[in-house]
Amino acid sequence: MAEHDYTARVVWTGNRGQGTVTYKGYDRTWNIETPGKPVVHCSNDPLLGGDPSLHNPEDLLIAALSSCHMLWYLHLASDAGIAVQSYQDDPLAVGETDKAGASRFLRATLRPQITVPEGTDLARADALHHEIHKTCFIARSVNFPVAYKARYKVQA
Repeated sequence: MAEHDYTARVVWTGNRGQGTVTYKGYDRTWNIETPGKPVVHCSNDPLLGGDPSLHNPEDLLIAALSSCHMLWYLHLASDAGIAVQSYQDDPLAVGETDKAGASRFLRATLRPQITVPEGTDLARADALHHEIHKTCFIARSVNFPVAYKARYKVQA
């Protein structure tokens, strides 16, 4: 097994001048400032008073899960001779918050819309989704179930 290091710089940007002196006296905003990459401006979940126009950790997790799945799907499709023409996903994650305020994801469903050429073996194309959990870094790391409901568009 080979280990891999992944880094990011997370910089809190929510100090209004007094830091965290009071609970409501600071913003829950930060930047992801990974060297050599565009800055990603973030906030917490809008349910917790975050800015709905910014990415939150939950957005980033479901996007990472969907992206990893997509990249492995494209790889496996290429290996299987399936010529994917387009791929977009609208994943759905379901979470819960208990009475004490602790939250977690319960499950996620990836719902990719995949365009393939006429003559593609759609059963084989769909079967690939169920192989990805064996290799996708993110899918192998989450502790909640992930389902797949792919839709296919056949292009003449």
